Amino acid sequence: MRGTEFAELRAFVEVVDQGSFVRAATFLNLAPSTLSQTIRSLEERLGVRLLHRTTRSISLTEAGAHLLEQVRPVFGQLSAAVESINHFRDTPAGVLRLSVSTIPAQMILAPMMKAFMAAFPSITLDITVESGNADIVKGRFDAGIRHGRLIAQDMVMVKASPPSRLIAVASPAYLASRPGPQTPDDLRNHCCIRFRLWNQQFFAWQFEKNGQKLEVEVGGQLIVNDVDLMVKAVLDGAGIGYTAEAYIREHLATGALVPMLTDWSPNYDSWYLYYASRQYVSAPLRAFIQFLREHVQRQAA
Repeated sequence: MRGTEFAELRAFVEVVDQGSFVRAATFLNLAPSTLSQTIRSLEERLGVRLLHRTTRSISLTEAGAHLLEQVRPVFGQLSAAVESINHFRDTPAGVLRLSVSTIPAQMILAPMMKAFMAAFPSITLDITVESGNADIVKGRFDAGIRHGRLIAQDMVMVKASPPSRLIAVASPAYLASRPGPQTPDDLRNHCCIRFRLWNQQFFAWQFEKNGQKLEVEVGGQLIVNDVDLMVKAVLDGAGIGYTAEAYIREHLATGALVPMLTDWSPNYDSWYLYYASRQYVSAPLRAFIQFLREHVQRQAA
């Protein structure tokens, strides 16, 4: 097989897996127009249409589905064969693609990236920060980091952080102009900064004390979908925020943020690294898992 034919087939598989020419082009480091021409060249060479294209979606033709069934296992075997060479290296090498939500990106990855890259200079970290529960298999990621309750049960999970409480916080400036809440219900009389999730729902403000559980429907002028923007607004005195204690630990330590209702603060489950149980675990991912475990152990100590 000539190199151009191999490249065309790889491009075809990637377009199908990504479900988009734009996303596939980004993954392959190509211009979308170049990728589109590559697929057209493949179809012209084979003499059949492989994909139905519209402005919003793509789908396989019968011929395309047949070709995909034949070539996808071959590419999987080639990837495994190339990856197996890592066993002959002194240190693992390759690209490690991770899909991570905002909080673990800042709280877990940011403090350890420099040390990991120094320990494994032949591994390239390719990190995508995205909200929501990403499909790491469809997105061709090696692994993801999400909150434990969001991860499908068929995934292999590795603890990436200790548990953390969810707490309400405000700045000293905000509390200087009004008394802080004494009970969760008092939050209804405060300006609270609400967080909109990837599914357009609001993150619930939940509290627990002596077996009693409450969910308070708060209100306020500001709604955000970015954790860092919410924290900045709280620091500036715009209102009361609600997030994981571990994420704002430095601001709590300096007194820039004041915790409230701590006797009502519920425990929040750990974040986990996860990957598909049926996929081949690459050498870069194995190295990262071991490094992460040691990092979590040091944090716990």
